[in-house]
Amino acid sequence: MYQSKITGTGKYHPEKVLTNDDLSKMVDTSDEWIIQRTGIKERRQSDLTKDEFPSGMAYHSAKEAIENALLKPNDIEIIVFSASLPDMLFPNTASCLQDKLGITNKCACIDVNAACTGWVYGMTMANSLIQTGVYKNILVVGTEMTSTFNNWEDRSTCVLFGDGSGSVVLSRADDNDTAKIYDSVLSSDSSKLDALILPNGGSKSPVTAEILEKREQYMSMDGQVIFKNAVKTMSSHCATLLKRNNLTLDDIDWFIPHQANLRIIETTGQLLKCPPEKVIVNVEKYANTSSASIPAALHEAVIDGRIKRGQKLLFAAFGAGLTSGAMLLEF
Repeated sequence: MYQSKITGTGKYHPEKVLTNDDLSKMVDTSDEWIIQRTGIKERRQSDLTKDEFPSGMAYHSAKEAIENALLKPNDIEIIVFSASLPDMLFPNTASCLQDKLGITNKCACIDVNAACTGWVYGMTMANSLIQTGVYKNILVVGTEMTSTFNNWEDRSTCVLFGDGSGSVVLSRADDNDTAKIYDSVLSSDSSKLDALILPNGGSKSPVTAEILEKREQYMSMDGQVIFKNAVKTMSSHCATLLKRNNLTLDDIDWFIPHQANLRIIETTGQLLKCPPEKVIVNVEKYANTSSASIPAALHEAVIDGRIKRGQKLLFAAFGAGLTSGAMLLEF
């Protein structure tokens, strides 16, 4: 069985910054209220005139990841693309990205929708394809344009989300390389589907004039249910991975949780008994970018030198579905 190695990372966030003060002019909120409850200070918002839609943002993060992996676009053998809201219903956004990157080798392209957990799902799938020898170089992308389903009149949700993209090239490791993905766990609790949902716009309920008139084209969220299940599930999955691989948190160099909000991140760390100095956090700058949050945070920490080769990393995510997942690896 072959082992997988992250050989390149990349990220992209739109230029437009939307601060808490900006939001306070749109809805009944304030910088103090938002920071106290979420830890978020600002977020990025896409500009369609600058091609900052999912595949457009992904082009930049993927190009950077491929270059950092010392590869060329045509070295990619499959694109696994996580997006809750794709460019369009079809073709899939992975195919759109293939075109933007100029990949001409007809590599496989697949979209994954597991909400905020999508990138972890994609990484688990990619790892299996490398372990079994099917592919050597896989592009795993998490890109979200959450501003398209934000209700900018609902202060309980619109303050939480931002747009962005994070990409990773996962490659077959050399025989003498210590890099590997140790283990991962994925799950979903469909009994709580309604806790975070965007019910209209699909085949079951296409958008109509009546839906638009009632402003029902946006997502809705039960914040208490999400908070409770996020911290419980992410901490439980991480504990499972550590136990299954005979490791403790002392063996982990960095914990990168989904950047949903600071309270969820801090509470998850407390349940895990993970020292705050081991937790990578950037939610204050970008807010919740869904499945883009972990790969983007990973890239930042790689570029600024915090994450180094040979270190052990722990990822954990949670999202609508209610999906969840965690991954343990050596970088």
